[in-house]
Amino acid sequence: MTSLKPPARGVADSTTTMTEFVMPSHANALGSVFGGQVMAWVDLAAAICAQRHTGSIVLTAGIDELCFERPIRVGEVALVTAYATAAFGTSLEIRVEVQGENATTRERWPCVSAFVTFVAVDAELRPAKVPPLELHGDVERAAAAAAAARRAARLARRART
Repeated sequence: MTSLKPPARGVADSTTTMTEFVMPSHANALGSVFGGQVMAWVDLAAAICAQRHTGSIVLTAGIDELCFERPIRVGEVALVTAYATAAFGTSLEIRVEVQGENATTRERWPCVSAFVTFVAVDAELRPAKVPPLELHGDVERAAAAAAAARRAARLARRART
């Protein structure tokens, strides 16, 4: 494992936003975007955010609490936003929120949200230290505390198997 401690970075330093126009090739038989396509956008935006934060290659370790709320249909827009919620030694958690948008009316609605965990690796694919996450304000501190609780629950489940 790489031993140098990287400098801390703030949430805003790595926040990532993607905009996708939903085309027929993205859609299921009902005319709304495939859940798997949305999941791919979630993983992609989260990976970009995680790499921006860590400054290294990251590997997806897991996705928690993936919750679909409302579909996005062909001709509408998917807005994907990813931001770091916590950093833990060699891993970090990224929150991803996807909104649908009618580009002509500007109406927006929640489509899906998820927490994605990544492990940073070095050139030899060994776990690498990630920069600490600078937390500013009560909202970021609460998000980090909730991330720590999710991590503890994941580690406990893993220990039982």
